[in-house]
This record gives sequence, C-alpha cells and structure tokens, in this order.
Amino acid sequence: MRSRYSAYVHGLQVYLLDTWHPATRPAAIEAQPAELRWLGLELRRCVALGANHATVEFVARSKLGGRAHRLHETSRFERVEGRWMYIGALG
Repeated sequence: MRSRYSAYVHGLQVYLLDTWHPATRPAAIEAQPAELRWLGLELRRCVALGANHATVEFVARSKLGGRAHRLHETSRFERVEGRWMYIGALG
C-alpha cells in the first residue's frame, strides 16, 4: 500500500498498473492534475485473510484547487507469484 501511494505521489502510472491485479486492472490510468498535492497516508488496519489475501484500510489526504480531500478506503490485495497485487476497494 505504501509503494502504491508513493507511485501516486510521483505519477508512476506504469508501477500502479504493474501492481494492479490482472482481473481488475484498467487499460490505463488517467494522469493526475499538475496542481494535485498529496499530503499523507495513514494506514489504519491490515488484516491477513490467509497466506495470499489481505485487506488494508487507509486514509490518503490530498489538496487540489485549494480544497482538501480524503480518500478513505479498505482495499483488497492478493499475492500473485510472490507479489502483492491490488484488487480493488471493498464495498
């Protein structure tokens, strides 16, 4: 989760796609607005659901156009060939 947040901060769309589960991976990721500023990541909870599945609850904060935003999500991950892949948000 931390590496994906860092990839968003630095606009590394290739890394984001590479760490997205093949079953749910989009064809492309839109470029972020140049004025978007990421302000921090808070990991709230990580729950292992066996050896190859987990959920991660997080809050990512950003600012765009003078307005603060929070993304609060519980994400699903699966380990595929030894590598954790983002599946998507719960709910």
